[in-house]
Amino acid sequence: MKTLKTIFSITLLLIGLSSCMDEYTEEFTANKPIYLSYEKLRSAVKFSEARDLVNPGKIYFKDGYLFINEAFEGVHVIDNSTPEDPTNIGFIEIPGNVDMAIKENILYADSYVDLVAIDISNINQPVEVGRVERILPYTLPTYDNNYRIADVDEDKGVVIDWEITTVRQEMEYHYYPYYFTAKYDYAMMDGAVNSAGGGSGSTFGIGGSMARFGMYDDYLYVVDQSNLHILDITETDNPQDIGKQNVGWDVETMFIYDDHMFFGTRSGMRIFSLEVATVPTYVSDFWHITSCDPVVISNGYAYITLRGGNDCGSTVNRLDVLQLSSDYVDNTLVGSYPLHGPYGLGIDDEVLFVCDGDAGLKVYDFSDKTQINNHMISSFPGINAYDVIPFEDYLFMIGDDGFYQYDYSDLQNIRQVSFIPVLLEQ
Repeated sequence: MKTLKTIFSITLLLIGLSSCMDEYTEEFTANKPIYLSYEKLRSAVKFSEARDLVNPGKIYFKDGYLFINEAFEGVHVIDNSTPEDPTNIGFIEIPGNVDMAIKENILYADSYVDLVAIDISNINQPVEVGRVERILPYTLPTYDNNYRIADVDEDKGVVIDWEITTVRQEMEYHYYPYYFTAKYDYAMMDGAVNSAGGGSGSTFGIGGSMARFGMYDDYLYVVDQSNLHILDITETDNPQDIGKQNVGWDVETMFIYDDHMFFGTRSGMRIFSLEVATVPTYVSDFWHITSCDPVVISNGYAYITLRGGNDCGSTVNRLDVLQLSSDYVDNTLVGSYPLHGPYGLGIDDEVLFVCDGDAGLKVYDFSDKTQINNHMISSFPGINAYDVIPFEDYLFMIGDDGFYQYDYSDLQNIRQVSFIPVLLEQ
């Protein structure tokens, strides 16, 4: 009998120990999430009065208007009918916005986990007309790496910020879900236009080389770090999610050209065919060292900037030029040129514009692909350049300190014609 009691006691003890190992309570200082409810997220899109640029991100152009992203807050609308005097006419509030694209009179924008469609036919009164909910991955804002992250409850809404505080929570030994962290480094004519078109009254607008949005025929593509989300926009005001597919890993940018999709990734350029637009098919890769790298394509050549640094995984900064084969399979590196810390780039005819980080804007004649570094036309140091869009002899450029516009109709006398500054902290 005593033996049975002993065995029973040991069994209870082992059960208790097992429970302690599976779950326990811990108190610690952490990044505690601050939420925006889904209800508030989905009623937040509205047009408000013009505001200053504070943390500008990506740029887009259509029908004489410039659209400048304010990171995670929305889009500035700029009337650029007079490039020498651009007018900031208003702000479209879109929580969680980073990227955008426009077809006809509908602006598509990300809003944390959702994609929204906004009618801009009356530019002074944009209005949300469609939304696809939970199409994009649940993404966390950057946080203080000195502290752990407290539990994230997706049912409460999207995380818009963090509070450093003491938390007490039940801890379990189990697999935790992986979240993408929103790290965006703040922060394209003559066949090198991302999303095609762009003239007055055209179907599509023009995006920069850092874009994750792209359009082809009646489809909108949105790429995250590994998946391509495909939407049918035949009815422009009613986008329909038709699925997603994996396109690899560490994808940073997307460029559409000649019925193909070119992804800039941290390990190289990846090419997919759009022969069947709803099911892009893998064609080839061009591998390079680990780095951050947007891609633009023009007249059978790919231009890839490679940027090093802590977030990008290397110390190499350069421009790679590839000659593309007719089937995009056997592509050949024809030149590599050192740079300081490049971001976006754009092409018009045989003129190449490179945003070289805090080394500024650089302009090259690249008619000789093997001697690009010996044919610099002009440079504009003293600014931190992020991305550009060349269009009809005007260059739109966004940088850390604001939006710049240049007239390059005379390549020997490229001149700045206007500037919208970033509001500096007082």
